[in-house]
Amino acid sequence: MPVGTESTRAISDEEIVRRFQETGDTECFAELFARHRKQIYFACRGFFADGSAAEDAVQEAFLRAYQNIHRFLGGNFRGWLMRIARNVCVDEWRKHRPEVAMAEIELGESPKAEALDRTSDLRLAAEKIRNEIQSLAPDQRHCLELKIEGYSYEETAARTGLSVEAVKSHLQNGRRMLWLRMEGMLSQLK
Repeated sequence: MPVGTESTRAISDEEIVRRFQETGDTECFAELFARHRKQIYFACRGFFADGSAAEDAVQEAFLRAYQNIHRFLGGNFRGWLMRIARNVCVDEWRKHRPEVAMAEIELGESPKAEALDRTSDLRLAAEKIRNEIQSLAPDQRHCLELKIEGYSYEETAARTGLSVEAVKSHLQNGRRMLWLRMEGMLSQLK
């Protein structure tokens, strides 16, 4: 049954994927592309300063998804697609990063003390953020963790059993608490 015969918003991503896996109907994949291309583009755009590089990454991500959709065994299709896009972005970055020949690196050269201090400060800040997230109220922590993983308000609401408004409220309060607890440390890192 083609996707176009039903209200496409009423059909879950997982159902469309299942239909595509069974029938190979390109309309199913076209629907998945239409649903997720903007979100994947914005995720890639956050990785690349150049819009055309982000667009290339989106196309590569959907091509890889198309080629590997038989490996998708269910679950969160959008999350699966976001992981593919992230991997594409990392692959592109690796291709274009400048390579330093081993001959150019002096063996006696050691990292600058300031760089080590900065790295240490960033690690401490990251550890403090992780600890502060764990100390949030359970609903705030759960909503924030799901948001960090890329879930929408609606998906977070479905996973937590809360209303969308409650999810938004918990996220706002959790972010505010983190900001207040981390404000001093973050201002030192600038």
